[in-house]
Amino acid sequence: MNEKEIAAAAANSSEGLISRRDGLKLVAAGMAVSLLPQTSRSETLGESVQSPHSERKREPMSSYIKVGQENSTPIELYYEDHGSGSPVVLIHGWPLNGASWEKQTASLLAAGHRVITYDRRGFGRSSKPAVGYNYDTFAADLDAVLNTLKLTDVSLAGFSMGTGEVTRYIGKYGAKRVRKAVLIGTLGPYLVKTPDNPEGVDRSVFEGLKAALKADRPATLMEFLRNFYNYDVTGGKLVSERVLEDNWNVAVGASAIGTLACVDAWIEDFRQDIARNTVPTLILHGDADRILPPDAASRRQAKMIKNARFVELKGGPHGVLWTHAEQINSELVKFLA
Repeated sequence: MNEKEIAAAAANSSEGLISRRDGLKLVAAGMAVSLLPQTSRSETLGESVQSPHSERKREPMSSYIKVGQENSTPIELYYEDHGSGSPVVLIHGWPLNGASWEKQTASLLAAGHRVITYDRRGFGRSSKPAVGYNYDTFAADLDAVLNTLKLTDVSLAGFSMGTGEVTRYIGKYGAKRVRKAVLIGTLGPYLVKTPDNPEGVDRSVFEGLKAALKADRPATLMEFLRNFYNYDVTGGKLVSERVLEDNWNVAVGASAIGTLACVDAWIEDFRQDIARNTVPTLILHGDADRILPPDAASRRQAKMIKNARFVELKGGPHGVLWTHAEQINSELVKFLA
């Protein structure tokens, strides 16, 4: 096969992959939420130590932290630790990884912060166990990161699903290590409609999303990402098709079990955790968010935190880390100074 034939074959293969985007509709009643589930925490949590894993190629300025064990396999979190100064830990959303903070990482480093990102279990370069996809475990994983890196006086910033880690960590472990908190596209306080939570969403919405993921995970993830960025409005202006493709590649590379299990985690009740948050808190949310509409999430949560600054981003979709990066970065740098 000559070079032209090889190039043509590669192009045909790429087109076949990209055509899988036309998938199942995710957003029902304006809700589909971005981020993890309630499965049994059956792994044995070990002491938080960096795993040697000599057989795995390690990249400069990166490493792994062991947070548990599943049968014969250690459960490890991939993390990156850059810069110096006041530490900031960035916790990503579903179904992406720590690299989704690229625009914020650059800005925070330039402002003189030490910036730590990590991939949640099941996602990115972290281990992909079949267990532990609930917020008590996620908060324990975050605690392992803070303990292993000996971080104190730290600012915790979560996006979408990552806001659950921040909120549950403070609720469970307290704020002795925490200087400030940032919640971007938050999923709290409680998403499910119940007699004492009439602002919530019917549970059938989340069951529908799980059914879609089971039927065709790749197609469902692409449709989710289109709504994540409001691509019909922002496409070619605030976000490119290449960004969608890159995000999709990350998403389909995540654990299929973890991706599905996450949906149950999103609908955990964070109201008691929020009540324990006494640290200065910045809440940022797009006012055009189709995944987590502010009426169901941030506007309610902002009223529950005494020391909160709430900023809505005009025209912002859910994926504001990319589409509204300048505004996000400006608010972050000011707040974390």
